[in-house]
Amino acid sequence: MSRTVNMSWIAAAALVLSLAGCATPVGPGNYYRGEALRSQSVEMGVVESVRPVALQGPDTGLGALGGAALGGWAGSGIGSGGGNTAAIVGGVILGSLIGNAAEVNAARRPGLELTVRLDTGRMIAVVQEDVGEPFRPGDRTRVTSDGYRTRVSH
Repeated sequence: MSRTVNMSWIAAAALVLSLAGCATPVGPGNYYRGEALRSQSVEMGVVESVRPVALQGPDTGLGALGGAALGGWAGSGIGSGGGNTAAIVGGVILGSLIGNAAEVNAARRPGLELTVRLDTGRMIAVVQEDVGEPFRPGDRTRVTSDGYRTRVSH
């Protein structure tokens, strides 16, 4: 029975970790709160190329920590004596690896690398989250920048 309970806890933890990265992206026409009340320069240009990329979110270590705790707890129900210690250590190591992988995968988002030829003739590349705004070579675009963040939109 304790083995079934252990597996239930592991499945529940995996579900929580996978849902942790389901934050809503900032779409076209929406801004992060920190971008409000900041002036931005605006340049016009034409999209030269579009390439899909994967955006990696921050690796906080919480996935590894949670996985290690669950793995150690699951390993504690196996064997006795030295075998139990080995099971706990193995559970901690395996759990931390699985927990970290779950966090990294949950934080990954689709993105786009947009190469834009500005009207000034200068060429820039901007990587941004793919929020469903379609871009094709030849599209006329606006490039806004506050000196820290740059965004391409139609």
